[in-house]
Amino acid sequence: MENHLLISVIIPVYNCDRYLAEAIESVLVQTYQPREIIVVDDGSTDNSAEVAKRFAPSVRYYSQSQSGAGAARNYGTELAQGSFFAFLDADDFWVKDKLTCQMQVFESEPDIDIVFGHVQQFHSPELDESIKNKIYCPPELMAGYHPGTMLLKREAFLRVGKFETNLQMGEFISWYARATELGLREKMLPGLLMSRRLHETNLSIRQREARTDYVRLIKASLDRRRAASLPEKNSSFS
Repeated sequence: MENHLLISVIIPVYNCDRYLAEAIESVLVQTYQPREIIVVDDGSTDNSAEVAKRFAPSVRYYSQSQSGAGAARNYGTELAQGSFFAFLDADDFWVKDKLTCQMQVFESEPDIDIVFGHVQQFHSPELDESIKNKIYCPPELMAGYHPGTMLLKREAFLRVGKFETNLQMGEFISWYARATELGLREKMLPGLLMSRRLHETNLSIRQREARTDYVRLIKASLDRRRAASLPEKNSSFS
């Protein structure tokens, strides 16, 4: 595999000006070059636009009316020019050799479609102790089946299709279920690739109420698997 293949990094942001710069900087210092960085602003009302534009021309900034993270990621893929797609939430950040480690897998195992890695969760430093005590933070590294650890081939993403936009949460779970059903080949790296920030906004009441979406996603996946296992009906008319 040629070592100059372009990676398109897509960062959706919604009212995350406090953390966005750290996310962008974690991409800029990646040991793998080249990469393009696309920030898609999902209708922010804070200073997220100003933060992103400070990094021009290294960062390309776009905006849309508020439509959700799935729609923002989809818009980013339409703008992307790379042979590989990576996604990073605006409140998280990568270790500096994240992309290098993953591209080494694609070089040594060209049949792989998706590479994941492990995540370390942490309490955002500005939280006071009373808030930290309400948000459980697992101390151990965790396998990161998460858009922020994923690097995948462009054609693999297009084969699966875009993220769903009618869900309050769980659009990645739905996407990954479809990828699994299609038999995409994946690999989980054992090392840390991403730090995931825990703060008040990403564990809001609104998201907890949206957990019914997960039930819908599981049922939809089971229905697709069940349909695929049924024998084809004769389509001729008697």
